[in-house]
Amino acid sequence: MHLFEPMRLRGLTLRNRIVVSPMCQYSAERGCATDWHLVHWAQMLLSGAGIFTIEATAVTPEGRITHGCLGLYDDPTEEALAVTLARARRQAPTMPVAIQLAHAGRKASSELPWKGGRLIPVADGGWTPIAPSAVPHADGEAAPKALGAAGLLAIRDAFVDAARRAERCGVDAIELHMAHGYLLHEFLSPIANRRGDAYGGSFANRIRFPLEVFDAVRAEWRADRPLGVRLSATDWVAGGWSIEESVEFARQLKARTCDWIDVSAGGVSPAQKIPAPTPGVHVPFAREIRRATGVTTITVGLISDPKHADAIIASGDADMVALARAMLRDPRWPWRAAAELGGTVAEVPQYGRSLTKEMAGIFERFTVAQR
Repeated sequence: MHLFEPMRLRGLTLRNRIVVSPMCQYSAERGCATDWHLVHWAQMLLSGAGIFTIEATAVTPEGRITHGCLGLYDDPTEEALAVTLARARRQAPTMPVAIQLAHAGRKASSELPWKGGRLIPVADGGWTPIAPSAVPHADGEAAPKALGAAGLLAIRDAFVDAARRAERCGVDAIELHMAHGYLLHEFLSPIANRRGDAYGGSFANRIRFPLEVFDAVRAEWRADRPLGVRLSATDWVAGGWSIEESVEFARQLKARTCDWIDVSAGGVSPAQKIPAPTPGVHVPFAREIRRATGVTTITVGLISDPKHADAIIASGDADMVALARAMLRDPRWPWRAAAELGGTVAEVPQYGRSLTKEMAGIFERFTVAQR
C-alpha cells in the first residue's frame, strides 16, 4: 500500500502519493479560466488523489502556447483563476492544489492541437515568440526573437509576479515548467540555446537563467509552501540535454531547496527519437535522479495500472506518481487504486451508492443509511 502512504512537502501533507499531473485544456479565454476549468478542476479535486496540479499557466500573454492557454499575468486572469478555483474547491476543500507556471518560449503562438498545432504567423493573428536564440523549433517556421538582457529580467520578474498572484488565489504549491521544449528548457538545451554570452555555451551558462528564475520565485514564495520543477531528463536527440546533465542540475536545484523534480523527457526538437512508448517510460530517469541526488521525485508516463504505480513507490524509483491521460479517462482512478491496494480516499458521500462491493471501505468516515 505504498501508493497510499502520506507524503509531507514542507507545510503540506498529501494523503497519498498520487499526483494529478498538469494537463493543458486549451479552453481559456484571453488567458482567463472558464466554466470548462470549473468542471475539469472539480472532477480532479473529487478524484481522491493526493494533490491536483493546474495546467501549464503562462506568466505573460506571449508565453501562452496557444490563444486558449491559461494565464496568470494580470488582474483579469488572476480574478478568473481565483474565483474558478474557489468555486471548485468548495466541493473538495482538503486536497492541496499546485499550479505549473510556464512560458512557452519558441513554441508559443501555436494553433490548438486539434487544429494541427502549427505556428500561427503574426499576419494570421499570432505573435512573435521569444527564445534564448533566434532558432526556430521546426523547419519552415519563422525564427523567434532572441531575448536580450532586459527581456531576461522581464521574464524572471513575470514568474515572480505570477507566484505572488498564485498565493493570492489560494494555491498551495508551485511547479516551474523547465521541460517539454518550453522557454526554460530551451535555455538548458544546446539544441535551442546557441547564445554566446553568460547564458549559453557551457553547462554552467545554460543552467544560469533557469536557476535565476528558481531563486527569484523561491525568495518570493512562502517558506512553508513547496516549490518544484518539471524537467525533461533528456532531449532524445544526440548532442542535446542529457540525463547526466539532469542529474547535476537536480543536484543544484536540491541545494537551493527545490522540493521535487517532476521527471519527464523530450519536447525540444521534432528530431527527437523516443523509444516505443510503454507504461513507466520515464521511470528509469526518475530512479537515476533520485538515487544520485536524494531529491524527491515524481515520475510520469502512461502509468495506468495501480499495482505498477505502487511498485514504483515500493522500489524507491520515485516518491510520487503523476497521472494525466489515465485521470482524463477515469477521474475516479484513485478509488480503483484504493480498492486494489487496500487504501482509502477522501469521502464523497453524494457518490457513495456508486461503490461496488470491491470498493467497500475505501471512503474515510463513510457510512450508508438506507431508506
